[in-house]
Amino acid sequence: MLRIITQQAEAKTELRRICDRASVRESAPRTHDDQIFNKEATVREVLQAVQRQGDKAVLHYTAEFDGQDLTSEQLRVSGSELDAAYQQVSKELLDAINLARQNIEAFHRQRVPKSWVKFGEDDVVLGKRYTPVDRAGLYVPGGRASYLSTVLMNAIPAKVAGVPRIIMVTPPGPDKAINPAVLVAAQEAGVEEIYRVGGAQAIAALAYGTETIPKVDVISGPGNIYVTLAKKLVYGTVGIDSLAGPSEVLIIADDTAHPVHVAADLLAQAEHDPMAAAILVTTEAVLAYKVQAEVDRQLRNHPRRLLTEKAIAHYGLIIVVDTLDAAAELSNEFAPEHLELEIADPWAILENIRHAGAIFLGSSTPEAVGDYLAGPNHTLPTSGAARYASALGVETFMKHSSLIQYSPTALKKVASAIQVLAQAEGLPSHADSVRLRTSGELDS
Repeated sequence: MLRIITQQAEAKTELRRICDRASVRESAPRTHDDQIFNKEATVREVLQAVQRQGDKAVLHYTAEFDGQDLTSEQLRVSGSELDAAYQQVSKELLDAINLARQNIEAFHRQRVPKSWVKFGEDDVVLGKRYTPVDRAGLYVPGGRASYLSTVLMNAIPAKVAGVPRIIMVTPPGPDKAINPAVLVAAQEAGVEEIYRVGGAQAIAALAYGTETIPKVDVISGPGNIYVTLAKKLVYGTVGIDSLAGPSEVLIIADDTAHPVHVAADLLAQAEHDPMAAAILVTTEAVLAYKVQAEVDRQLRNHPRRLLTEKAIAHYGLIIVVDTLDAAAELSNEFAPEHLELEIADPWAILENIRHAGAIFLGSSTPEAVGDYLAGPNHTLPTSGAARYASALGVETFMKHSSLIQYSPTALKKVASAIQVLAQAEGLPSHADSVRLRTSGELDS
């Protein structure tokens, strides 16, 4: 059953506990979390083995962790499998995939950064040039659900960014199969290079390259704790999108919110994972108790009841506050991945919201709209990272270079200042590189 809290101090303590429930961004002291250290040791072993042994290690860990015996030739999903996937999905699903693809692509095309050049006095030219990475690696999790939306949300921004080669990895299911909906979504998004490998070994293969799987420049996509730790450890060898933690939603609701809708939205988050967080902050005590009862009712025949109940029991919470301003303050402290504003005038409170991965405004905008096809990316900062991070986007797959050009006249004007700064730092050759160009010594 969802707990109801009315004391603000207790609410803040609980929100901090939930926020910190699965942090792997920093290595904790051994006395704090031995489990994380044990898992990190396992991941380091996998990374080192794949770096040394390539395909051999990938195949070994795929057999050990996923129970699938593969050969190197079977790692890549064949063209005939890709073609056959279309025969296994309905026209309705294909149409829905394409509607989502169109919306996601249209949104991300608005986010492509533009290169620019500015011409200043004395022929000084400054600018910024954006270019895509050469190869992007996309991780699509397997396990409890079929994450075709994850395919679209990762592949489409990479494609829009102009990445010439996109490599997707995903764990093999029973009989070495990949979910056909995932394969269709990949192809509709423009990805045809797909490998059946998951876990830390997949991240290692993308980071270091093997005989079969190419090394990439950036890895994106969520996964379990082993995948997240692997991404953390290979960062620097490759770029990564983020260190994603368990999913979370915080709903701010007033007396206009319908308890059935609010309960459904909380459960929509909780059904992801036993560590998912589902939080309601409301100004209405009556609504709090109605939502509490409605969550219990909707759980009775829930197909994913066991894991959903676990999430609700450990990381579900209802907080009753006096004002919407107080609700916004608690939300900013938590910095939720998903924030729903189920209030009469959501735009009125928006200025008070500073930290959230995605904001859903109004009672007709459940999080599921954003999860699947509104257009904005659903790969979002979790565990408080919305204080400093943003959603995955085209920028994840691009980098920029500064452009600088000085004319002889411009260099001469600033030569003295540069030499003073260089000498102050104890770097005489820096000073000489300017002095020798501007002093006229070489003309004599």
